[in-house]
Amino acid sequence: MFNAAMLDLPFPPRSNPHQGSVAPLHQDWLLRHEGLAGVVDRTAYARWDVPQLAAFTSPDCATDDLALAADLLSFYFFFDDRFDSDLGRAPARVAEVCARLTALMYGEGPAPDARTPVEQAFADLWERSLRGMSARWRARSAYNWEWYFACHPAEAAGRLSGRLPDRESYLALRRGTAAMETLFDMVERLNRFELPQEVLHHPAFRRMRQLAADIPSFTNDVHSYAQELARGDVANLVMIVREERGGTPEEAAVQVMREAQRMVDRFVELSTEVPEICDLLGLAPTARDAAHRYVDGLAAWIAGYHRWEVATGRYGY
Repeated sequence: MFNAAMLDLPFPPRSNPHQGSVAPLHQDWLLRHEGLAGVVDRTAYARWDVPQLAAFTSPDCATDDLALAADLLSFYFFFDDRFDSDLGRAPARVAEVCARLTALMYGEGPAPDARTPVEQAFADLWERSLRGMSARWRARSAYNWEWYFACHPAEAAGRLSGRLPDRESYLALRRGTAAMETLFDMVERLNRFELPQEVLHHPAFRRMRQLAADIPSFTNDVHSYAQELARGDVANLVMIVREERGGTPEEAAVQVMREAQRMVDRFVELSTEVPEICDLLGLAPTARDAAHRYVDGLAAWIAGYHRWEVATGRYGY
């Protein structure tokens, strides 16, 4: 780990009390979808402690919903890791994989008996995610998942070219492959509420959501730098900052963490405006409560992910 790979976070550490109950449920789900993991060793996976990440980032939800959170997180990790192989340098093949997954959300994908293990796992997660949610939420979630899947062929093309992207191109791609918008949709699903559209799309809330999405992406690039460098990945902000400024990888990592810290500070500033925003919008008590719960959910993701990433075995610590 780089020496400066820690953020100063004002959020108290929290964890879901149902983590112990969820761990065996998550193991059962993995056994039912054992083809999802590919070549990942079970002992290595246990060191990642995905149920702990779910508990840190979703501290308030019920047991069944926390199990869904853990299962989803494992899907992101296993799906991402599939592209560490030769597949990750074959954009056309990646596009086919991702198009089939996207089609499942619209009832256009392969029949159940013709699905790959990855498709079977995603179909299960998608069906569970939709339960109890409105048509408006479902449409938004489908769009964000499509964005996530559709960015992977471009990432594969970047590996094939071997060229570092500029910062603007990096952000455009990273904001898709990081899947944070899909995870923030799940803040509502896992905690059983939905945001009114005037709150979801309010400029301050959109800015908080973008900050909360970028912070984990920036810090993840610091923690995963060594692995991605060894694999020949190019979509890593430490590499890009080093190209921009020169210097050592350590100095570039320090700069990336400084940028992440400034984003944390700005998120906190914006969060203080929430009560006034609720007043100005004339929100009813239920909507006001949803607004505060959503911001709390974003903060839990910032704090919980960082608390997990500095200790998880996924990055070799």
